[in-house]
Amino acid sequence: MNVAALRTHSFKEDTYFVSTLKSSEKKALQELKDKLIASEACDAAMWGVKLLAGDDKADVILLKFLRARDFRVAEAFNMLAKCLEWRKEFGADGVVEEDLGFKELEGVVAYMHGFDRCGHPVCYNAYGVFKDKDMYERIFGDEEKLKKFLRWRVQVLEKGINVLHFKPGGTNSIIQVTDLKDMPKRELRVASNQILSLFQDNYPEMVARKIFINVPWYFSVLYSMFSPFLTQRTKSKFMISKEGNVAETLYKFIRPEDVPVQYGGLSRPNDLQNGPPKPASEFTVKGGEKVNIQIEGIEAGATITSEIVVGGWDLEYSAEFVPSSQGSYIVAVEKPRKVAPSEEAIRNSFSPKEAGKMVFSVDNSASRKKKVAAYRYIVRKSASV
Repeated sequence: MNVAALRTHSFKEDTYFVSTLKSSEKKALQELKDKLIASEACDAAMWGVKLLAGDDKADVILLKFLRARDFRVAEAFNMLAKCLEWRKEFGADGVVEEDLGFKELEGVVAYMHGFDRCGHPVCYNAYGVFKDKDMYERIFGDEEKLKKFLRWRVQVLEKGINVLHFKPGGTNSIIQVTDLKDMPKRELRVASNQILSLFQDNYPEMVARKIFINVPWYFSVLYSMFSPFLTQRTKSKFMISKEGNVAETLYKFIRPEDVPVQYGGLSRPNDLQNGPPKPASEFTVKGGEKVNIQIEGIEAGATITSEIVVGGWDLEYSAEFVPSSQGSYIVAVEKPRKVAPSEEAIRNSFSPKEAGKMVFSVDNSASRKKKVAAYRYIVRKSASV
């Protein structure tokens, strides 16, 4: 099996409008409610929503269980009952508030960061740090450590679910991005299988799409290990991206200003603390092409702060300021240089002494590969003006 063979039909997310359901699906929803009423779980709640409240939020959650079991009521009810039991035993409702002591993993191994183009919260997963044997032993050294890690991983997911709407037509699921670069496949097999099984059993239809990036050649082997734990509907949500195509893949679903810098975007760890990110302009650099981005109308004494990135760089970049006056000299803000494939977004700030324009040059002449790119900037006038 090769990577191309793992591409599946596009997943179509449910809108959760009861009015759009087929008559058989409406009947299944009512039957599931009837089963709940007749059970010990008649007062049950999930994520702060009472399942028999008779409102839209309750319907959204119940429909998730039905959809996960193709509207087979008995199976959906069995799944729901087991999930309620697990949440009670696990203490899932209070896990978000716990301090589990994984500070070194926060923002590295699993973390919520920004939203996709449709408003879904995005969860990033990267297990490459565990190629370090000491790190692996600290986190997975014994069964108790593994249980604690799984609890922390549930905590990350619950944080993402807490921002969902549970509303018809609203944002009712998240996006997961999993970075397979340097992931120790053999060592993490047990943990990976437990995470997949736990999430699929207890968080039905919570993931709108799962994007795998930096996929290595051995992914087909890895896939064969966890594939038996997945339903066909879950597999339909997969998007596979080989190493070198990360930014191109992520830009299809996530705007550049929301993509972390390590994946070819413009978002840095602390950016989101300052409110919504400033939108970026996207462009494409074709193979053999040189692109000039011009920012005109910059006044003397103003300060222009800019960021620019090209997915998988491996090309020449430069920036210069061109004064409006014909007799003035062009200023090299960034001298021409070859940018490495792994380099993050370039940020600079420049205050010209005279009016003019800033020109960013991206030279892809030496490559045949088309690359996605983005930039953004802000110009602040001089305080003395």
